[in-house]
Amino acid sequence: MLHTPLTRRQALATLLAAGLAPLSRGVHAQDAYPSRPTTLMVGFSAGGAVDLVARQLGQVLGQQFGQTYVIENRAGATGTIAAEAVSRAKPDGYTLLLGTQSTMVVAPSMYPNLHFDPLKDFVPVSLIASVPLVLVVNPAVPLKTVQDVIQYAREKKGDLVYASSGLGGPQHVAMELFCAMAGVKMVHVPYKGEANAISDLLGNQVPLMFSNLPTLLPHIRSGKLRAIAVSSLQRADSAPEIPTVAESGLPGFEALTWFGLYAPAGTPQAAVTRLEQGVKTGLQDAALRDKLHSLGMTLVGSDSAAFRDYMVAESRKWGDLVRKAGIKPE
Repeated sequence: MLHTPLTRRQALATLLAAGLAPLSRGVHAQDAYPSRPTTLMVGFSAGGAVDLVARQLGQVLGQQFGQTYVIENRAGATGTIAAEAVSRAKPDGYTLLLGTQSTMVVAPSMYPNLHFDPLKDFVPVSLIASVPLVLVVNPAVPLKTVQDVIQYAREKKGDLVYASSGLGGPQHVAMELFCAMAGVKMVHVPYKGEANAISDLLGNQVPLMFSNLPTLLPHIRSGKLRAIAVSSLQRADSAPEIPTVAESGLPGFEALTWFGLYAPAGTPQAAVTRLEQGVKTGLQDAALRDKLHSLGMTLVGSDSAAFRDYMVAESRKWGDLVRKAGIKPE
């Protein structure tokens, strides 16, 4: 049987088509991301700020992509249990982490035996939001300004006590940064949770602390606590009457609680880009914005590259502080 050139070309075309078919299916499958439910892991208990942000984010991403986002809480060890689990997950975009600065930039310097590296084992997808802290005192303590606090600490010669929600938490490292920049020493009293620390502050068992502004604002408004300064570089929209630490004598001072979305390293770029765009669009949702703003949060929605740069800077800043202050786990 004779084969004409046309027949050979047809055969070649058939072979090429067969070879390209799997690639074509892969491209379409990738373009379809996400095509099934996604687990969004949280390293803290349900009901807290991190959990709330994760649930709000999961809801708006689910609405955009037509898929379910399942929130899984694996609390403990400053969020590192959940982070380790996500770092080992299949890098397909269907297991994500809602991480915080405590987990992703402070804990690695405190716990040298962690089984993950935040910058090597994760893709930072987007910085979601941040929350300023506020330095407060019990009204029985005769302090009204940052300079008052610094002078009082000097007079106490290292015996001034401050509270925090626990070792390595944002309240703890914020005060350590304050002490380092002011050139003073204080005694740290870590509590098991923010609520317990605030309770003793209200009762004047401890004189001062940094804590999340949204949590303390009702006590400030009622006069049960006196606000000294906020930890952000700009004044908070929810309390513009409170000056910043930076403008009150410690230029450049900044310590924030922040929340970011992470995927395991090796996650396809197409999935990362889709998630990044989903976050940016989701943060425009009016209900989400109202909810997070009501909690005193500043919405960010950065791209992946900007979030990585921020992570590098934050890791250097807080890692140096943890080492110099000698902050170690109990």
